[in-house]
Amino acid sequence: MVDTGRTRGTVVDVGHVLDTGSWSGFQKTVLLFSALTVVFDGFDNQVLGFALPAIIKEWGVARSDFAPILAIGLVGMTIGTAVAGMLGDRIGRRNALIASVFLFGVMTAAISTVHGLTGLGILRFFAAMGLGGAIPNATTLAAEYTPLRRRPWAVTLTMVCVPLGGMVGGMVASRILPGIGWRALFAVGGLVPVILGVVLIFALPESPRYLARHPRRYPELARILSRFGKSYSADSDFVDRTEQHMARTPISALFGAGHLRDTVGLWGAFFSCLISVYMVFSWLPTMLSSEGLDLATAGSGLTAYNFGGVLGALGGAWLISYMGSRPAMLIMAAGGAVSALVLRYIPIVPEGSHFVLILMLGVHGAFVNAAQTTMYALVAHVYPTDVRATGAGAATAVGRAGSVLSSFVGAWVLNLGGGHAYFIFITVMMVLTFVALAIVHRHIPKLTGVGAVDPGQDMTAH
Repeated sequence: MVDTGRTRGTVVDVGHVLDTGSWSGFQKTVLLFSALTVVFDGFDNQVLGFALPAIIKEWGVARSDFAPILAIGLVGMTIGTAVAGMLGDRIGRRNALIASVFLFGVMTAAISTVHGLTGLGILRFFAAMGLGGAIPNATTLAAEYTPLRRRPWAVTLTMVCVPLGGMVGGMVASRILPGIGWRALFAVGGLVPVILGVVLIFALPESPRYLARHPRRYPELARILSRFGKSYSADSDFVDRTEQHMARTPISALFGAGHLRDTVGLWGAFFSCLISVYMVFSWLPTMLSSEGLDLATAGSGLTAYNFGGVLGALGGAWLISYMGSRPAMLIMAAGGAVSALVLRYIPIVPEGSHFVLILMLGVHGAFVNAAQTTMYALVAHVYPTDVRATGAGAATAVGRAGSVLSSFVGAWVLNLGGGHAYFIFITVMMVLTFVALAIVHRHIPKLTGVGAVDPGQDMTAH
């Protein structure tokens, strides 16, 4: 801690206040703003997937020409996550989050003006950097403003806003695309987050844990903590004893005798499951459109997938607390594989009802997103404190590699065999997810009553 020459007063452990205190209306408002940023992040993350069939038709280019565009966007998200994480530690979670929102909002709106693949790729890269940077800082703020006993659900509800944003995006796209086109969709998807960013400048406070590391900002920290329902003097000395003990660990520690099996299983699960997720985010509307469905119906397939994802993520968290993560997550992965296989045999025809197809896409989204969102709780449970941050970061990076690969694999699979090959590939990926989750040894036990292990207790520690 920097010595500022201040006279020492009462010592306040900010971590203890945050972890064990009440959950005030002020804290819930911060959670709401954090969740809203993730809603628009989810919207803009998937907006290219909704617009892709219309862009392909207007520009007269092949589906495979967009594989590098999708890939560079996912690379941008990966870079944005890393950069925003460092910025969050240096300039504050609030400032990093607001900067990320403005970046993905402005760049998404700018895409509405492009007329070629090069311009689209450049703007999508920078938009994706903002998208990648928003989520870690939003979830960190949500976690640090929520008591420990409520934290798992607060972070889960924040992450659920990713498919919720995609669902909202699908409903907006179904209204905008047939009438005024894809450019208007990007304009709306960009301008609304910019407006939210302006609101956040005036309404979003900084993280107390960040302020505790900067003595010159103790008066600001005291004012924020007073809105929790307790008064603290600006002359107090604020510490965060929980964070003082966090240390960096070399990645080689994940392959020691005690962690090797779990690391292999987690990396395999993150990789194969995120390939499945981004095969849908990036290519589902294009695949359905190529089978003859109109733009509105093609977009409704991704909307249903996201709606199922919201329900599945919440249901998955409950199921883990009820039966433990091993049986629960194996059910989720198996359900994702079986539902993808069922989709393989549902006829996709331009005419007639598409109710069964849309319903099964929702069911598939529920299983796959339940597995994906609960993996973050699993990775936090598997690794002890001294390697948790390293373990979570490495597993997420491997998953990102899978999402980048999905950009090229999606185009290849669709050219190989259309919708049938598409769903068979996803089936195989979810089978691999099942096998990988079965390899993991340290699964979360079920809750058995008071004092039992909380499946998400440490999921935000990294």
